[in-house]
Amino acid sequence: MSATEAAGLQALQDRLDITDVLYRYFSGIDSFNRDAVRSTFADDIHVEYGNLDPVDGGDALTEWIWGATGSITWQHHLASIYSVDVDGDTAKALCYMTSHQVFDGDPNSVKVLVGRYHDELKRTPDGWKISARKAEFLWSETRSQDEEFIGMLGGRGPEVWPRPS
Repeated sequence: MSATEAAGLQALQDRLDITDVLYRYFSGIDSFNRDAVRSTFADDIHVEYGNLDPVDGGDALTEWIWGATGSITWQHHLASIYSVDVDGDTAKALCYMTSHQVFDGDPNSVKVLVGRYHDELKRTPDGWKISARKAEFLWSETRSQDEEFIGMLGGRGPEVWPRPS
């Protein structure tokens, strides 16, 4: 294999690994898997969610997320990774997301949030990690549950990802 071919394969592997980290973040959030979420963050991550005060550090961010989502019954993120630009051991990624969230106090309505994550990642001995994130929130709305329609489907079904107590 030539050096050019090897570099091309490494570039493809890096893009796959970065995409996997970003999707693992979303599936970890939705399944309430704290360890999976934490595994996607660099220890020195810097995050800005909207206009809130920044959060620094992987452990601090994980705690912040769990505090902010503590009253969520379920959530569902639809994420599309629009670009991944790798430069050696660092990368930038743009991810569009739509998040649906149902809160304990209002089980018959869903909050919908549309936004973009502007991420920076770095290669670590444990693989690619998110090292910086700016969350740009663009739209939010509340929608009501259609009990009749979901009843026609047989109900909500089994709880596959129960929220940890």
